[in-house]
Amino acid sequence: MPNALITGITGQDGLYLAELLLSKGYRVYGLVRGQNNPKRELVEQLVPEVTILTGDLTDLSSLLRAFATAQPDEVYNLGAISFVAYSWENAALTTDVTAKGVLNILEAIRLYAGDSIDKIRFYQASSSEMFGKVQEVPQRESTLLWPRSPYGVAKAYGHYMTINYRESYGLHASSGILFNHESPRRGYEFVTRKITNAVARISLGLQDSVALGNVDAQRDWGFAGDYVDAMWRMLQQPEGDNYVVATGETHSIREFLDLAFACVGIDDWAPYVTEDPRFMRPAEVDFLVGDSTKAHEKLGWKPTVSLPQLVAMMVENDLAIQKPQAGLGS
Repeated sequence: MPNALITGITGQDGLYLAELLLSKGYRVYGLVRGQNNPKRELVEQLVPEVTILTGDLTDLSSLLRAFATAQPDEVYNLGAISFVAYSWENAALTTDVTAKGVLNILEAIRLYAGDSIDKIRFYQASSSEMFGKVQEVPQRESTLLWPRSPYGVAKAYGHYMTINYRESYGLHASSGILFNHESPRRGYEFVTRKITNAVARISLGLQDSVALGNVDAQRDWGFAGDYVDAMWRMLQQPEGDNYVVATGETHSIREFLDLAFACVGIDDWAPYVTEDPRFMRPAEVDFLVGDSTKAHEKLGWKPTVSLPQLVAMMVENDLAIQKPQAGLGS
């Protein structure tokens, strides 16, 4: 039974990955920051078989303690301050966690494993936000990085540091350059979940409208459950490498709104949506679409959930959550 350690287990990717690894017979450990983390209960409810360890990506000693307990064969670093908009508000904290946190966990592997570093396999959650001001369309593993947010810059640091440890120490390290991926477990602060939750509440008469930023921004959206399968596949390869994980399709937020409101029978969403300058990015990433040819050919990975299916899944989930508040039962 292999051991896996997941940082960021309280997020949507961490939860789906834990479920996947448990189904494959792994013993799974999840790193949670702080004894009273409000999301700890979510992990205990959804994946009770996971052993929760307390640790912090900014504290190398806590990571070493986690390694001593988990004795991992595979390490998945999903922990980060992942809300892009917040990274402008607190660039320093984003750097400490999302950038330097990668260095800390790589160092923890090196110090823990010593001469046996080749026995541990490491996954780093890189991001399409690293492409930022895109230099080619679609974006692939060789595309020049030009991040347009403190978050994107921090992810680029972690990405290159992962490559450096692979080349310097022989660590089996892979970076998954994941494009936007969503699910019913997405946080409410992200635009996709903000939309589906608002659509559910508007349809139930619980709110009148939703304020968004740039509705013309275009993204390559997939299902988080599909994307964690790609993470696992990367660590089963003979050698570590970098892989773009994406659907290869791009859609605007306008299209996402079309699909979401259609789920509740609303064809014209204009009366319910306002554009608010507060939600505009200082430097927008306008057009992201990924080329996953390498992941298809080397990993045998392909997405299984279409955008209409994903949006319907999210809206149905939010309707189920909001109906009791409207006095309609679950």
